[in-house]
Amino acid sequence: MVTPESILLTLMAHPDDAELWAGGTIARQVRDGGTAVIAVPHHDLIRDAEAAVGARLLGADLYLMDQLSVSTVANVLREVRPDVLITHPTNDIHPEHRRCAEAVLSALPAVVITAGHPKRVYHCDGYNNLDQHGRPIDLPIIVDVGDQWPTKLDALRSHTSQPILDHFGPMAEALGKLHGRRINAAYAEAFRAVPILGRLPAATGL
Repeated sequence: MVTPESILLTLMAHPDDAELWAGGTIARQVRDGGTAVIAVPHHDLIRDAEAAVGARLLGADLYLMDQLSVSTVANVLREVRPDVLITHPTNDIHPEHRRCAEAVLSALPAVVITAGHPKRVYHCDGYNNLDQHGRPIDLPIIVDVGDQWPTKLDALRSHTSQPILDHFGPMAEALGKLHGRRINAAYAEAFRAVPILGRLPAATGL
């Protein structure tokens, strides 16, 4: 599990991705006394401002990257030194999500060898839990975020330039209930552990 006083970093492609795919987990991390950092690339002034509001509502710090590249990702990892990192799956249906995931995987080996962080890495969910081939994304690790769900939705809705009410909001609701049913919870978020230098963390929890 993510423990108090640990650092959780979400490194994702778009300003609303952290809220959409891991907002409840971020809020839970902060509630339990840990630190959360959301790293996303700069977009425009409107979306950057929305990212700042969303992060504040979740209780997270915001790290706006100049670009999404292997070197930039490596710099973020070295500066933040996260215990836990969450990013997109490499088989995500969205091409920018896939590029983000590949940049993270390319940066990880050298950073972990030299800095020792992150200790654990996880892939998050994708659109309607489907990969680029139309198959359900395998996400065996489930985090109960029922208590944090209102906070997640508030943060997600702060991205008013995006189709939250008609598209992303209902999708988040459906996915939250889907994963929640897997552990008899009202809402949950789901993840999959990624090997770091051939090592996997424990099979349960973050």
